[in-house]
Amino acid sequence: MPVPTSLTQPEGPSPVPVTSSTGQSHTAPALRSGSLGTADIAFFVVSAAAPLTVMAGVAPLAILLGGIGAPVGYLLAGITLAVFAVGFTTMSRHVRGGGAFYAYITRGLGRGVGMGAALLALIGYNGMEIGVYGLLGTATQDTVHALTGADVPWLPVSLAGLLLIGYGGYRSIDFGAKLLGVLLVAETGILVLLAGGVLVKGGADGLSLASFAPGNVFVPGLAVVLAFAFAAFTGFESTVIYRREARDPARTVPRATYAAVGFLGLFYAFVVWIAIQAFGDAEVVAAAGDDPAGLFFTAITTYVGAWAADLMHILIVTSVLASLLAFHNAINRYGLALAEEGVLPKALARVHPRHGSPYVAGLAQTVLGTVVVLAFALAGADPYGQLLLWVNTPGMLGLMALQLLAALAVPLYFRRVSHREGALRTVVAPVVAALLLAAAIALVVAHLDQFTGASPTVNTVLVALVPAVFLAGLALAQALRRRRPEVYERFAAEPDADPALEPDAHGVPEPAARRAD
Repeated sequence: MPVPTSLTQPEGPSPVPVTSSTGQSHTAPALRSGSLGTADIAFFVVSAAAPLTVMAGVAPLAILLGGIGAPVGYLLAGITLAVFAVGFTTMSRHVRGGGAFYAYITRGLGRGVGMGAALLALIGYNGMEIGVYGLLGTATQDTVHALTGADVPWLPVSLAGLLLIGYGGYRSIDFGAKLLGVLLVAETGILVLLAGGVLVKGGADGLSLASFAPGNVFVPGLAVVLAFAFAAFTGFESTVIYRREARDPARTVPRATYAAVGFLGLFYAFVVWIAIQAFGDAEVVAAAGDDPAGLFFTAITTYVGAWAADLMHILIVTSVLASLLAFHNAINRYGLALAEEGVLPKALARVHPRHGSPYVAGLAQTVLGTVVVLAFALAGADPYGQLLLWVNTPGMLGLMALQLLAALAVPLYFRRVSHREGALRTVVAPVVAALLLAAAIALVVAHLDQFTGASPTVNTVLVALVPAVFLAGLALAQALRRRRPEVYERFAAEPDADPALEPDAHGVPEPAARRAD
């Protein structure tokens, strides 16, 4: 994928007219509309998934537990999410609000469920980001030790990462897109280099397609592989969060979504297959069992050279940083949208006058991350086994639950509006996706101990957090309906500027009939 350019990007954020209490009109800073193309948005999504970190850190466990058929698990997860994307992107042409998931869910399932989804989104994205600061600390520790033999404490590294990511979110969105483009090309490039070495040398025992034979795919460990695979795609749906900053969002957002899902599914499957070829079908499971953390480093040392293994250590750190920045930007835009709705404090809706970034929401997220990281450090928690895994797990489950709710919302939404979309996009694909996503969530919950390594009590608490947050959102909706009905009524409403919008039965603007692209 090419590094994104900014040849057509505006000089600054598009101003929004505002009338002051004295009746004078002035302009308020706004997000940079028209800043992001398809490649830019795709870079944010794929960077959030952290392909190098997922492959080097998790794929060896997938091979160990699922055998040589593990690549197919990633393909199946990619296919499931591509089916989900059909209805999701179709709806994106009609729903233009800034709330992404919760806006979609509100349009189909109502404001109460939508507000529950909004809280789930905040917890989900924050969980996925804040936990990764523990991974940043341990990945940097491992890299410094591998390259120099020195030991560094993880906490200062994680705190420095919080400041660095906070600065990245403070800058303009096109700055973040260009930075993520460079980092993503680097981390995928090292995996492509490994693949080239294995293919040129023919692997350990000659290249084999046994990974795709049904007898090697449909084994008891496939359920665990699927659970790992779905987790590896977390964050792909964040394309719609950048709708307000996209060029031609009706086309850019769907294209970026399909590009991200297609790339991740095919790339993950290919790289896992390459790792299997590097050790041979008969030996790779034992190799993964002996040293799962070192499997990819051993492979690239053998087929490319020790220098490449050193480079891979460094790029894992930059991969984690790219993931953190991508999630940070997504969280900021959710915070901005909810502040504009009146659900969160209005201060979080402030946009930087020069960078066009939701900088106050970004500062709040950085402070929250710092508090959580320091709390785990003061408690003597392990940065990987507890900060990362315990905080990430409810985040991952929350985002998967949002995907399920969004899939359910699509057919219900299109039943209530006039449109010219086909039944395949508006009914069949979303229903199939909902069934597959429900099965994926069940798989993850059933094998949660494989993710966390924690006790049943801890795992129960981590799972219970998701429905608890959702129920809190339902309660919040009812409280707002009674005490702040104006906030409740405009929650997740479409922007007023589009004349093609018509009010629905609840007074929320709905798009009139539109012709599909």
